[in-house]
Amino acid sequence: MVLRSCALLLLFTHFACSQLSAQSGDYIRQQSCKNDAFVPQIDSIKKAMSSLGYVTVREASMAMESAYEMPVIAPLNKDSWYYFIFIGDISSRLYEVRMFDASDRQLFYKKNMWGEVDGNIIGYPYIPSSSELHMIKTVQVNKKKKKDLCGYFMILKKVQNAG
Repeated sequence: MVLRSCALLLLFTHFACSQLSAQSGDYIRQQSCKNDAFVPQIDSIKKAMSSLGYVTVREASMAMESAYEMPVIAPLNKDSWYYFIFIGDISSRLYEVRMFDASDRQLFYKKNMWGEVDGNIIGYPYIPSSSELHMIKTVQVNKKKKKDLCGYFMILKKVQNAG
C-alpha cells in the first residue's frame, strides 16, 4: 500500500510539474537574424577553408543579447578535424568563445576585443579525443545595442581524402 501511494504521489508530482513547465513559456528558443555585413566574411572564410579541405557541416545566424552567452551543442566524432568560427556584430566591444566537453571540462577559450587584428571573428581548430557532445558558448558585449545583436556560427569538418 505504501509503495502504491508513493507511486501515485510521484506520478501526480510529475504531471503537475510538466503542466507548470508547459504553461510557463520560459523556454529559450534560438532565433535567427540577418546581418548583411556577415555575408562577405562568411563567403571569404568558406572559400579559404574549402581550399584547405574543409566543408561546412553546420552554420546558423543567431539573435543575441549583449553579455549573454549563446550555447551551441554539437556532436563531434573522435579524431575528426573540425574548425569552429564565430562572427560577432562589428560594433561590439568584446567577443568570447568557450568550448566544453561532455564532462563540462573547458577545452578552449579565446577573447577578442574590438580593434584587434582578428576583430569580430574567432576561429579555432579542434580534434576530439572521443565521440561525444560538445558545448560551445559564444558571447559578445555591446554598449550601444543591448538586444538586437546578430552572431554567426559555423562548424567545418576536414574531408578525409582532401590534401
